[in-house]
Amino acid sequence: MKAPIDVTVVLLDGGWVSTSLGPIEVFHSAGLLWNGLQGQAAQPRFRVRTASIDGGAVSSVYGVALMPQSAIGKVKHSDLILVGSPSPALLETFAYDPKLIAWLRSAHRRGTHIAAVCSGVACVAAAGLLDGHRATTHWALADMLRRRFPAVQWQPDKFVTEDNGLYCGGGMYASIDLSLYLVEKFCGRDVALQSARALLVSMPRTCQASYGTVPLSRPHSDERIRSAEEFLQHHFRETVSAQALAAHVGMSPRNLIRRFKEATGNLPNAYVQNLRIAAARELLEGSTQSVQTISGRVGYDDVAHFRNLFKRQTGMTPADYRRRFGQLAVARGELPAPPAGSVTPTAVAVRH
Repeated sequence: MKAPIDVTVVLLDGGWVSTSLGPIEVFHSAGLLWNGLQGQAAQPRFRVRTASIDGGAVSSVYGVALMPQSAIGKVKHSDLILVGSPSPALLETFAYDPKLIAWLRSAHRRGTHIAAVCSGVACVAAAGLLDGHRATTHWALADMLRRRFPAVQWQPDKFVTEDNGLYCGGGMYASIDLSLYLVEKFCGRDVALQSARALLVSMPRTCQASYGTVPLSRPHSDERIRSAEEFLQHHFRETVSAQALAAHVGMSPRNLIRRFKEATGNLPNAYVQNLRIAAARELLEGSTQSVQTISGRVGYDDVAHFRNLFKRQTGMTPADYRRRFGQLAVARGELPAPPAGSVTPTAVAVRH
């Protein structure tokens, strides 16, 4: 097994404790809590450290104090940094601590992944790291941050965004969604599902406007194609022709298809297919709906065609996928447990 991933959770004064403690507990539990509950050997996936700007205690907006393990300046290496929510007053003054800004910039230059939750996203934006990239924040802060940081591609309808090694979570309790998203990214879906089951929380929602686990394309700077992606993410259940999509972004169909493939690595039809399969996976994991119903909900009237596409992408039939990954619904009593002695598939679903 690989060495644990080093993650530093930054505690900021006057903020909301849950945006820091939630991620700490999710990262700490990965490979530990589920394994302990099942009588298996511990396999910690993260090595969690807490830090404040000066190493001193921080106080929450409601008076609960937290004592970090170190100052940020003493953190010499971290694979992942997560910034919690700071004081609301910070957003009114935009007086970000220069030590924090410089530290985040330096870490990002070294290749460290940077994540932030709620108003903590503003700190990453103030460091200039989000310029030209997608980001989300709490919906009530979106307009203010859009005015303050116009170079950021704000997407406040999302719970979670990922762009170029930068990860953002929307509101306070979206910190759990973001943390589980990162567990899945770094450790795989099995570990993320086990962590979610052990903590009795749902797998991450990434988009408020659709079913959830919407895969983002590789980073690019083509604004018209970003607009086309946004449109498809909101209308993936419908049949959208290349002509209609091209008209939406003011391009010719031929030019759209060429630039879409260059920017995302996929043709529009394949991109929509990925969105539909991702939505189907979430429904299979957390609902009792039939495969035929799910097929129709994600845009496929032909259930046989849906089954073939699903198996091609994940290596499993929808029924097999549900038996393996529908664990949260079983834990909540919404799905029957598999018969004693039954064997579930061992293939791992692949995110495209």
